[in-house]
Amino acid sequence: MSSKRLIPVLILFFVTVSLQSLGQEKKIDMGTIHGSLQSDVQYTLPDSAINAVDKPEKILSNTYLQLLYKRGKLEVGARYEMYQNPLLGFDPRYTGQGIANRYVRYNGDFFDITVGNFYEQFGRGSILRTYQEWTLGIDNSIDGLRAKIKPRKGIVVTGILGKQRAFWDRSKAVIRAGDVDINLNQAFKSMNTSKHKIAIGASIVSKYQRDDDVTLVLPENVSAFSGRINYNFKGFHFDTEGAYKINDPDATNGFTYNPGNLIYANMSYSTRGFSANVSAKRVDNMDFRSDRLALINAQTMSFLPPITRTHTYRLPTLYPYATQPNGEFGGQINLMKKIGDEHPWVFTLNMAAVNGLDTTRLLILNAQGDTLDKGRTYSAKFLPAKNKVFFRDLNIEVAKDWTDEFSQALTYIYFVYNKDVVQFSSTNVEYGTINSHIVILENNYIISDKVAIRNELQHMLVPAKAQHRDFGNWALALLELSVSPHWYFTVFDEWNYGNPIKEKRAHYFTGQVAYDKDSHRISLGYGRQREGLLCVGGVCRVVPASNGFMLSLTSSL
Repeated sequence: MSSKRLIPVLILFFVTVSLQSLGQEKKIDMGTIHGSLQSDVQYTLPDSAINAVDKPEKILSNTYLQLLYKRGKLEVGARYEMYQNPLLGFDPRYTGQGIANRYVRYNGDFFDITVGNFYEQFGRGSILRTYQEWTLGIDNSIDGLRAKIKPRKGIVVTGILGKQRAFWDRSKAVIRAGDVDINLNQAFKSMNTSKHKIAIGASIVSKYQRDDDVTLVLPENVSAFSGRINYNFKGFHFDTEGAYKINDPDATNGFTYNPGNLIYANMSYSTRGFSANVSAKRVDNMDFRSDRLALINAQTMSFLPPITRTHTYRLPTLYPYATQPNGEFGGQINLMKKIGDEHPWVFTLNMAAVNGLDTTRLLILNAQGDTLDKGRTYSAKFLPAKNKVFFRDLNIEVAKDWTDEFSQALTYIYFVYNKDVVQFSSTNVEYGTINSHIVILENNYIISDKVAIRNELQHMLVPAKAQHRDFGNWALALLELSVSPHWYFTVFDEWNYGNPIKEKRAHYFTGQVAYDKDSHRISLGYGRQREGLLCVGGVCRVVPASNGFMLSLTSSL
């Protein structure tokens, strides 16, 4: 996309600012302008000890400038992006600069219409979720038309027509979609005061992509359907969503002709000092994209909610679970109990298990009984295969505020991690299943009204019989110092002391200083980054090993 497209947007911005100033003098409502800027700059250094390669370009950067003008029910927005060149781990197809997102929206009481780029999610997103996650290099917005009709309170009907963003281009497929969302308590007077809160919804998403394959006959129109129910009563909550997709052979499923299906169910209960949550999910061939040849995170239309806990401590992120759209069956239980009042003990127990499906490849025969193809279709049992263990997670956390100034949290985590499946390694290395035990102690000290200290001590133990398959044991020590309202300092050392290769037993030292002022923040850091997966909400991208400096600037107005 040409950077020349930035010129009219900047002209619009400055003209609007001028008009707004004039309007303030004459007491005329000229609307409001909001904006945000984020720029991340990386300076890379070679480091053979951690396999950080010597890049020919030393300085990499990602920059985003978002402008938004609002007046009454009218909204106009644009986003300028620049990747010169993309940070390590980002798809190189982002290289370049230009207007990546622009739209005009009218949000009225009856109509809500958007022309241009927009993000949308139907239900939990099992057949449609477009969103932006810069840390993962994901922006799968739809460029086209979205119309929402609100015939009465509690009822919203949505229609979509457009194409999906594909880096600096648009996807090959045309997307057509519709959704109906009904909040029964708002829509019907007889249920306005009911203690039973119920919402239902149904969606359909269809894509058209021309069949240009010379060897296979591929469906050009592919549709997916979903339905959902949400129910709340006092402290009880239940929601479920089911989805079905007609056969959609693509690069991610090996061009299988099986249809796809998904069912997700979640139930929770909370009361004073106690909460419980149970969820389960079955997925079979539900990867849904606007380009049948796209891979990794490119042109995804569906979002399959994770069924495992999202860990925020650093060592557990070495083995994060990524949802397997081609087939998985998983469940999770989470229990929390508080004991005490002023400084309570907080106990949290979380268990998650994910297995692959029990599938059998089917043969395609001609009229004479000769085998034409093997593996284009398969049969799948509803229950999971016992011998296809993808992931296990048992974690227990005990937290306690000893005083108003001092608190602690102790966490134990046990992982069973099938790295070959979860990290879809493209190398010839077979890691197999890796077991690990992780213990984490977090301490928080409030020294004064302005000064606070937080530190973490983490240790990961990998049994000796599995150490040769991967990185082995790890230890981490972290210290954070905050001096409000402006300064933040962080240092940590992540030590791979148990690597089976002695030359690879590296220290991943990182230091960072950040300064906040109103809505502006600047940070500067130096450190080593270990290779692996970076995951947000069950969606991951591969991060290569790196060594160097990182400068980050965020600002909003």
